[in-house]
Amino acid sequence: MKHIVLIGSLLVLGLNLRAQEGGVMEKVSHHYADNDGVKIHYVSMGEGPLAVMIHGFPDFWYSWRNQMEALSKTHKVVAVDLRGYNKSDKPEGVEAYKMVNLMKDIEAVIKAEGKKKAIIIGHDWGGAISWSLAIYRPDLVEKLIICNLPHPKGMANELANNPEQQKNSEYARKFQEADAHKKLTAEGLAAWLNDEEAKKYYIEAFKRSSFEGMLNFYKANYPKEPYQSNNAPIPKVKCSVLMIHGLDDWALLPGGLNNTWKWLEKDLTLVTVPGAGHFVQHDAPEMVSRTMLMWLNR
Repeated sequence: MKHIVLIGSLLVLGLNLRAQEGGVMEKVSHHYADNDGVKIHYVSMGEGPLAVMIHGFPDFWYSWRNQMEALSKTHKVVAVDLRGYNKSDKPEGVEAYKMVNLMKDIEAVIKAEGKKKAIIIGHDWGGAISWSLAIYRPDLVEKLIICNLPHPKGMANELANNPEQQKNSEYARKFQEADAHKKLTAEGLAAWLNDEEAKKYYIEAFKRSSFEGMLNFYKANYPKEPYQSNNAPIPKVKCSVLMIHGLDDWALLPGGLNNTWKWLEKDLTLVTVPGAGHFVQHDAPEMVSRTMLMWLNR
């Protein structure tokens, strides 16, 4: 009976999330963490176990507004601006955006909150950082939630063997070109948003961002041609994992989800969302928030 009551309460909470989201900007507190002189901006809400949310491209901390409202009822929720974005520092050079530095940024945020580890939640590039933390810095990761980003091995295998994924990754190869950032605008980067009110915040955030820094994520970390399957041994993820994947994602096809369980030591919960695209937390906010809550509080 307790489980039925809990699920019913979460369903009601999920239905009310959209009505609450407008107040997130006023509810969060702003903070900075320092990673060897690079300041990382983040916002926080709520009290309880620490959950760190990491956005992707092109995005900023506000991507998680609906999930922050939901999870802050039971958790201390922190949403990060990645380096290069919005109010975080924007170091120059491709080397500054290598995965090792991105991982250290999140470690700095966890330490700034006075914790040794956290629940890590990531989407897109934030998902790549989250996977990397779980694989190479398991001491920092309590539990792992990934939105629309296959495990690195799954992604590498898709790029090597799936012509459709190779074709759909053409945008990433263009981003790796020397002057690709000169073709970007704040308005263009925000064009994918349907929420006109949110779009205003995004355009403001992107005008504060470094387009060159954004694309350095791809130049420093995205696989380059010729693509090859990743057959090298890799440490297994030691914590429980929840994956939520919008099946209409054209950039990251669902085939990359295959065999994920082979690279994990513990349980995997996979939730696929028909009708939702790459930004699953935007396209299906109530379902994503409800799923995260039920999984974390099970």
